[in-house]
Amino acid sequence: MKLQSLVLAAATALTMTTAFAVPSGTWSIAAGAHYVDPKSDNGTLDNGLSVDVDGDIQPTISGEYFIANNVGVELLAALPFHHDFDLNSADGTQVLTGKTQHLPPTLSVQYHFDSDNMPMNIKPFVGVGVNYTTFFKERISTGGDLDLDDSVGVAGHVGLDIPFAPTEAFRIDARYMDIKTDATLDGSDIGEIDISPWAYGIAFVKQF
Repeated sequence: MKLQSLVLAAATALTMTTAFAVPSGTWSIAAGAHYVDPKSDNGTLDNGLSVDVDGDIQPTISGEYFIANNVGVELLAALPFHHDFDLNSADGTQVLTGKTQHLPPTLSVQYHFDSDNMPMNIKPFVGVGVNYTTFFKERISTGGDLDLDDSVGVAGHVGLDIPFAPTEAFRIDARYMDIKTDATLDGSDIGEIDISPWAYGIAFVKQF
């Protein structure tokens, strides 16, 4: 009887693990919003002015395809993020202001942990990938021709999916993006701006 009980318990455990896994071939879509929070020190340009970039929140959407059980490939897209920035002297006095917009599509490979033994069947996940950021509509208060180069860098992703239906969940996540851009003003290089933000988001997730 003990052996039969052990076999039954093992079979039950395997069934539960399989049930909580996201099977390969599954698609999911997440729609929500992210707040992009740039790092505090955004660099010092060749003219000695330090850069201070503010944050912004915009709607985002991502699609993920599971290439294996619990392993997905995700692409993140968003509406353009708008950033104002200040150029300050060494004593912190604002000298110039500017603004830009950017799009940060990000491709990641992610692992979703099984939700057994987790409260409310929460499913944590982690991911790593690459971010491509393109800048446009750059402006500076002097009226000069400001240009910010596109950026390619690593990206990290952590989050929690909190299910409220068999194929639907509420997501809380955070992303790190390595975003550095070379700036030119009127055709002359003026230095590098290091934005490298954390992006904090919430979303509704639907699996298919």
